[in-house]
Amino acid sequence: MEATEKSPPEPAAIRFESPAEDTLVIVLSGQWKLGHDLPLAEEIQKQIESDPNLQRIRFDADDLAGWDSGLLTFLIKIKNACTNRKIILESDGLPEGVKRLLALASAVPEKKDTGKAHVGEPILSRIGSQVIEALRSSTEMLAFIGEATVAFTKLLSGKARFRRSDLILVIQECGAEALPIVTLISVLIGLILAFVGAVQLKLFGAEIYIASLVAIGMTREMGAMMAAIIMAGRTGAAFAAQLGTMQVNEEIDALKTLGVAPMEFLVLPRMLALILMMPLLCIYADLMGMFGGFVVGVGAFNITFTQYFEETRNALSLPHIFIGVFKSGIFGILIAVSGCLRGMQSGRSATDVGYATTSAVVTAIVWIIVADGLFAVITNVLGI
Repeated sequence: MEATEKSPPEPAAIRFESPAEDTLVIVLSGQWKLGHDLPLAEEIQKQIESDPNLQRIRFDADDLAGWDSGLLTFLIKIKNACTNRKIILESDGLPEGVKRLLALASAVPEKKDTGKAHVGEPILSRIGSQVIEALRSSTEMLAFIGEATVAFTKLLSGKARFRRSDLILVIQECGAEALPIVTLISVLIGLILAFVGAVQLKLFGAEIYIASLVAIGMTREMGAMMAAIIMAGRTGAAFAAQLGTMQVNEEIDALKTLGVAPMEFLVLPRMLALILMMPLLCIYADLMGMFGGFVVGVGAFNITFTQYFEETRNALSLPHIFIGVFKSGIFGILIAVSGCLRGMQSGRSATDVGYATTSAVVTAIVWIIVADGLFAVITNVLGI
């Protein structure tokens, strides 16, 4: 049996018919598919522009053998030309699939903003929403603090489940690796305190008291506060980012599935490390701040080393040092709680992790300032 050869597909073609003066019929024939030699829509566009009496265009697709998106592209160009000339385009003669695709491609999405005045939410509604959100956040914070307290109780009884290697690693991150930035900031704070005090003390010829000003200022206030703010931006944010990323990767859910409490395994080592390291960082910041004041006093105001050392020793007392160290421990708790709380509250996207990190830093700094103000009032009332 001889094989019959298939005839090549008919090429795409168009011809025009004019049943009336104001009407043009476009007859489509052949294969209208990509890869074939398709007629140009510009030919019809020129004819539309050259006929001022044209008001209506129709199609005849009885001889159409096949089509794909090539035909749809051709028709969209014609439709745009008709829209510009305000000519009616009738698609009744097209295949049903072509008509649906043409209608879908020509659909105009609904405008979100139609120029109407934006109606804001009533102020009472906004206040109510903020109050509800504040109550919800306070409830979550109290629940987190309660869980942390339970975890510390288990730690004291030896029942807390966490890896000691994680604790050592976090202690290194919170302690030794934070020394460079703490050194820089503390020395600069000491320099600033010395220069600010010297401007006024010089008027009375009392430059020697620069040493007292720097020593008391650093040990009671600036050493603990600046170390805390540095750790809030450095370590508190890191805690929030780490725990938030674990939320995104569902690692915390995996720990819960395995029966491991995330509060003990993840939060407890971080809180414990920061609480242990903050008093040591505070003492180190005090020393660096006094060194900065020493550089200014000896280098710029002709105070001898012996005079500066003796004045510093006479000005300092154990209550001054203990107040700063105790405050630094409280600040460490606030930083650890804010960082871990925001990290555990983080959503499951990269944006939520960023929000959690920012919120951790802001929350920690606000709590630090509020706590320092309370300490100032309490120490003033107690006379210490």
